[in-house]
Amino acid sequence: MGNQKLLTNIRSLVSCDGSDTVYSDCDLLIDGYKIAKIGKNLPQGDAQVIDASNYIVYPGLVNTHHHFFQTFVRNLVTIDYPNLLVVDWLDKIYPIFSQIDSEVIYYSSLVAMADLLKHGCTTAFDHQYCYTKKTGKEAVDRQMEAASLLGIRYHAGRGCNTLEREKGSTIPLEMLETTDEFLLDCERLMKAYHDPNPNSMSQIVVAPCQPINSYQETFEESLAFARKHGLRLHTHLGEGENPIMMERYGKRTLAWAEEIGFVGEDVWFAHGWELQKDEYDVMAKTGTGLSHCPAPAVLGGFPIIDIPAMERAGMNVSLGCDGSATNDSSNLLDSLRMAYLAQSYHSKSRGGAPSAYEMLKMATVGGAKTLGRDDIGSLEVGKAADLFAIDANTLPLAGTLHDPGNLLARVGYTGEVAMTMVGGDIKFKDGELVGIDEVRLAVQAEQACDERLRSLFPTIFR
Repeated sequence: MGNQKLLTNIRSLVSCDGSDTVYSDCDLLIDGYKIAKIGKNLPQGDAQVIDASNYIVYPGLVNTHHHFFQTFVRNLVTIDYPNLLVVDWLDKIYPIFSQIDSEVIYYSSLVAMADLLKHGCTTAFDHQYCYTKKTGKEAVDRQMEAASLLGIRYHAGRGCNTLEREKGSTIPLEMLETTDEFLLDCERLMKAYHDPNPNSMSQIVVAPCQPINSYQETFEESLAFARKHGLRLHTHLGEGENPIMMERYGKRTLAWAEEIGFVGEDVWFAHGWELQKDEYDVMAKTGTGLSHCPAPAVLGGFPIIDIPAMERAGMNVSLGCDGSATNDSSNLLDSLRMAYLAQSYHSKSRGGAPSAYEMLKMATVGGAKTLGRDDIGSLEVGKAADLFAIDANTLPLAGTLHDPGNLLARVGYTGEVAMTMVGGDIKFKDGELVGIDEVRLAVQAEQACDERLRSLFPTIFR
């Protein structure tokens, strides 16, 4: 048998291509990692045949902002994010972050990536800024190890914090680095893992954590390094820091970023709920992307970004889970549903809201564009076979199947999918991670959380 797979008799295939094509009763031929043909009654040849008659098939979701290391600080009633100011939350959570070690990084990343895969995400970006004496410099290495085991595409944002607390940052001493050591490690990671080619499974992004917690020179030198080596750039922006930036620099964060050149088609920001309408034009003009993370905005009581206005201005918006400490989940289908509902809530005051299908494209095509990839994001001949399928033959979906494009966010399909495929390889099917002893890993992950965090903070983990 050759390296081909044929999905036969697909009930519906939502391509998210430029024409918004939705195929019915079709076949999908995969040759290696690529989609070779989409059509009816394709010849089977020596392909591995997969009966997809029960499936609705979608492009794999693309997550553009997360913090995997936070998976082990979920479900804490003692640090109740919805009822805390951000500064109070930071004071409570950072002492825990400062004790995270390499094993916690590995297992918490496995937990997050498994959750993503099980819910249709095939490409994930993580903003890894937790570097402590216990993690050393191997945090991204451990994440790459986890990603390789599960088979998810992984874009690692090598983050950092360089500004001391006495100079206005919120970062504990144990989590500070110098700009030089940060960039030296970026170079090491780039040489070890960055693959810019089609079907790349690993890429490196230069991602200083946020402007208020690093020196300006950290951002300037990050920019020079990334542009020299053709790497993308990422940071947090517009999530409550503007008053501090006004006091420190006399300008809003986006103006500060534009002045130093930290904008462009190779840059995207997370959150942006403080962005003003005139700043949408700056984002669009420079081609700077935005990752919308609805969960922390809703849970924190922050403004919900105006996606219709942003898109009218020409901005590219994608979707992110954000860290588990402000989400408690790594389910991008759940974030898709939440984003759709939050936008709909404002539809009367904003003159309309995106459709559920438009939100799906934000989580697929928009995510691929944000990460600078033209080989994923839609189901088209020549692109990677990154996809997920849901089982249409279930009673809860009866009465919804006439519009598969709108189904996910509109109906609220947020559970595990029937199948997830990355580059033509099945990674999750019928409730099981392929080739993974999930029970063993779950036990090991719980043990790591017990020994390395819960035992250190018994009054918090209760």
